[in-house]
Amino acid sequence: MTFEIDLRSDTVTKPSPEMRQAIASAEVGDDVIGSDPTVEALQEYVADLLGKEAALYMPSGSMTNQIAIRLHCGRGEEFLCEADCHVYNYEQAAFAQLSGIVPRTIQGKHGVLEPHHLHGMIRPGGDHMVSTSLVSLENTHNRGGGTIQPLEYVDAICSWAQENNLSRHLDGARLFNAVSATGIEAKRWSTGFDSVSICFSKGLGAPAGSALAGSKEFIQQARRARKLFGGGMRQVGIIAAGALYAVQNNRERLAEDHENAKLLADAVRNAPGLKLAPEPETNIVVVEIDPALGTSAEFIQQLAAYHIGALPFGPQHLRFVTHMDVQRDQIERACAAIEQVASKMTSGKSAAAV
Repeated sequence: MTFEIDLRSDTVTKPSPEMRQAIASAEVGDDVIGSDPTVEALQEYVADLLGKEAALYMPSGSMTNQIAIRLHCGRGEEFLCEADCHVYNYEQAAFAQLSGIVPRTIQGKHGVLEPHHLHGMIRPGGDHMVSTSLVSLENTHNRGGGTIQPLEYVDAICSWAQENNLSRHLDGARLFNAVSATGIEAKRWSTGFDSVSICFSKGLGAPAGSALAGSKEFIQQARRARKLFGGGMRQVGIIAAGALYAVQNNRERLAEDHENAKLLADAVRNAPGLKLAPEPETNIVVVEIDPALGTSAEFIQQLAAYHIGALPFGPQHLRFVTHMDVQRDQIERACAAIEQVASKMTSGKSAAAV
């Protein structure tokens, strides 16, 4: 289904004319048996941006995350992660299916883990216990509502992990939203991690692809694992050119998405029966619907009549995500529709009760 105002995700963006031109004129080669100059330029740019020695382009963030987990953990080992994180909830338990690794989940607050949440979570060892090998964090946190892991928490968790000989991985699919919201550079956010994954096809607006960054040795191992996972691609500079354009040109404009998310949040506050869960920090707005009003499916169906798309996030929750293909005037129309739908559903329930 297509919507005039599509707020289901920031993955629905389409390449701009300038990005399409970069894609059309990309210099390419065979990235599997030789080299692709556009891919190499992208990888070098990303590695420098994140303060790592090397980076590797892959088809998806699921692949970058799963390869990182695989390389940091041996078969039958365990990693620590937040209970609502993407690698645990939305990647089909690939760590178990493909690599024989198990998670130990820890519940945070709207996706945020504080250092004390992890204390005591490392297995004591011995013949009976699984070995704990890795801590994985997500920043910003999707199911948490685009929340930002505070830098002081990140630093403390990474220091604690290093002191306890645990590897550290960052799922930074929307890391540049955290950069935009805080003014803290990406390489500073990445400092304490052995590996960092970033996505080009969300707020940055590229058609496809993610990158994994780390040490040269780690990325050499990741390249081999990428081939195993089916992620080796030939003249991939065609799509890497879109990713390179996105990361070079679209980071600064993420602040516009955050401002638009604040407008949506204002509309939610003004609408009867709706509540923010939590207050948005970046480009994701999660809304809780009072059961007396209806369900998220019913609310989304009503919004569709206004040609507005939203994503169900549970029986009583839905999600709006702002992005570069939705402009301020469209956001204002969406705000009006949200208030109108909430009022209409409230009136309908009241009338039915009478």
